[in-house]
Amino acid sequence: MKRPLNLLFILALIFLLISCKKNTTTQGDKTYRFNETITVDGIVRSYTLNLPPGYYDSSDFSLVIALHGGGGSARQFEITSGLTDKANASGFIVVYPDGTGQIETWNAGTCCGFAVNKQIDDVKFISALIDKLVSTYKINPKKVYATGHSNGGMMCYRLACDLANKIAAVAPNSSTMVVTSPCNPSRAIPVLHMHSRLDQNVIYTGGVGGGVSGVYCPPIDSVLNVFSLKNNCSNPSQIIVSNSLYTFTKWSSCANNVTIQYYLTNDGGHAWPGGLPGGPDSDTPSTAINANNLLWDFFQQYQLP
Repeated sequence: MKRPLNLLFILALIFLLISCKKNTTTQGDKTYRFNETITVDGIVRSYTLNLPPGYYDSSDFSLVIALHGGGGSARQFEITSGLTDKANASGFIVVYPDGTGQIETWNAGTCCGFAVNKQIDDVKFISALIDKLVSTYKINPKKVYATGHSNGGMMCYRLACDLANKIAAVAPNSSTMVVTSPCNPSRAIPVLHMHSRLDQNVIYTGGVGGGVSGVYCPPIDSVLNVFSLKNNCSNPSQIIVSNSLYTFTKWSSCANNVTIQYYLTNDGGHAWPGGLPGGPDSDTPSTAINANNLLWDFFQQYQLP
């Protein structure tokens, strides 16, 4: 599912890089973008924070934590996902943390790379990051959410298991759950999962894909059934929409009125739906759904009790 380098991709990337650079400037005496660090377990961790245009005139903002895929970065994921444009238009704060290692990864359990090999405590990092941002910016602590692609999506599942007291809902894409201990979230947690049938890196039916060599990826249905059990959902999975573009499955009648939602597209591949390819030889994203629109519509339905 690789694509050759093309002029359209190069031009789009240059345009977005320029736009992103412009956004780092302040407007008058107000700063809307921050490239900062936090030290956790003696390791300096970096992240990029974006405030929406109306930040200084309002309060009670939602925070979306956006986790890049393995081998990506905060900057790369911001550009290819287009999530900052969505955040600015819809009025929420978004933060893009960086993983660790020369090839940046997250310790989601059995995957991936440096983060797993060195047993980096990324749950502790994200927890500390939430504390810092909530205490510094006008963020409602009940409205903190996590989304991510590939290894970043795997990290979302680990956060859902281990940090449900601080994260209201998660929206993983092109990923699965690879935790090494039983998942026992402290409360019912809403999950929105997005995937492509054509994804050969993390195969939706389970197996060892090309993007996570040697790591077994459980089937998505099995993962979501785990959360159905944990969330005490009395309505089993129901197919709500099934057409030539995608299948939408939903688990409902769960504790605290949460839902589990699953979009499986017939196009695309291992990429962010509605965004840009992750790199010049990466899969083409699905156009059947738009991840940014779906996740924000989903997140707005939930907050911590």
